[in-house]
Amino acid sequence: MLQFEKLKTAGCSTVNFSAWKRGVRDGIPICLGYFAVSFTFGMMAVGEGLAVWQAVLISAANITSAGQFAGLPLIVNGAPYVEMALTQFIINLRYSLMSFSLSQKIERQAPHFHRFFIAYGVTDEIFGVTVSQPGRTSPAYSYGVMCVALPGWVLGTLCGAVSGNLLPDFIVSALGLAIYGMFLAIIIPPAKKDRVVCGVVICAMLVSAMFRYLPPLRGVSSGFVVIITTLLVGGAAAFFFPIREDRAEEIADEC
Repeated sequence: MLQFEKLKTAGCSTVNFSAWKRGVRDGIPICLGYFAVSFTFGMMAVGEGLAVWQAVLISAANITSAGQFAGLPLIVNGAPYVEMALTQFIINLRYSLMSFSLSQKIERQAPHFHRFFIAYGVTDEIFGVTVSQPGRTSPAYSYGVMCVALPGWVLGTLCGAVSGNLLPDFIVSALGLAIYGMFLAIIIPPAKKDRVVCGVVICAMLVSAMFRYLPPLRGVSSGFVVIITTLLVGGAAAFFFPIREDRAEEIADEC
């Protein structure tokens, strides 16, 4: 009790061990999913010529599956830094929006520095479980989720990078398909519920296929293909199918 009073006096009134334990519990499924996906990234990174420590460092610094898988071929092919930066900026821009939302979700009395630490661990899954919590959340909850989920991502990369040098080639090739299964699991459920989302997915596939098979467009690098596709399809969807103001308010209230 005395120790808690000291923490409270020091401005740590948001310490909530019950919320932290709840975060740990909710972070375990995320950890398992991250391990499986990052395992594939580790294998691919080593297979493309990166050292084990380089693959692990990338995962520890980024924690973004789409960004890392898109950035890997750019690194291997020696793409310009500008292209790398723009690609990562476009792909990971959604995390800024998630961070804005989470900053409003945290308890008002929480010190501002918590928002900076929590921003490091903002991912789609961590954002999802956090905004689903009723009312405002304690920073301790986010730390609980992060302390389980993020090590799972880094550890999975390490195990995949090491195993890539040990497993037979046919197993490595089979496991390399896991990332496509993850992407399908992400896009199919919302596409089934919303026709606009389904149309965006199909249009993105068509635009990407154009850059892959049409001779005039084949020379465009993969990084700029991601940038062009995202801006073109996403911008068109936002222009022609904007979210109604009342629906936006409902989404904000849910968050």
